[in-house]
Amino acid sequence: MQGYDPGAFPPFAVTVDLAVFTVREGRLHVLLVQRGEDPYKGAWALPGGFVRPRESAGEAARRELAEETALSQETVEDLHLEQLRTYSGPDRDPRMRVVSVAYTALLPDLPEPRGGGDAAHARWTALTAARPLAFDHDLILADAHERIGAKLEYTCLATSFCPGEFTLGELQQVYETVWGVDLDRPNFRRKVLTTPGFVEAVEGPPRRTGGRGKPAALYRAGAASALHPPLLRPEGRQA
Repeated sequence: MQGYDPGAFPPFAVTVDLAVFTVREGRLHVLLVQRGEDPYKGAWALPGGFVRPRESAGEAARRELAEETALSQETVEDLHLEQLRTYSGPDRDPRMRVVSVAYTALLPDLPEPRGGGDAAHARWTALTAARPLAFDHDLILADAHERIGAKLEYTCLATSFCPGEFTLGELQQVYETVWGVDLDRPNFRRKVLTTPGFVEAVEGPPRRTGGRGKPAALYRAGAASALHPPLLRPEGRQA
């Protein structure tokens, strides 16, 4: 383009960062990688990297996730990544001016990751033990956790973390794990069963859940994708 001088502008880059959550052993975990290169060599961070000239941010997010964690291409392609927000603080990366497009996902039954690319190691880490992280990834992680907590209020996402047939106690545990609160069992049960399309009863005998308790009724995910009314987080009752 006539009159345009690229050298007149400072170096600038776009990256992607991913906050990927799962529930493991009754606790909320986040996928982290250990950086194998400077800056922050040896520090733990969210998976991510630079967007290449001929790819979109979404394409870069899936490529970086596969490269840095050694998750299979099939696993990565099946992930539903939700764009979180853009982070553009002028000093967020010591190398140059970098703007990052962050994505988040909350998924069940993901395999153990392995380091790859410029990541020395990759692991699932309990959210409570994840910080501090490199760059501004503590902020991104906090924002992503808040986003998925909100999604559980307004969508049926929590049923994805249960078996195909589950008890209401198992569903309640997902909410308590993500939100970090103790929920009142009768109130939770009433809200779930009166929300149209949230769950549907499974015909047949109930399932014993262990111990001396009586068998519990089984449910499966209903047809709804959004909750009307929403199932809001209680205030002031932290776990």
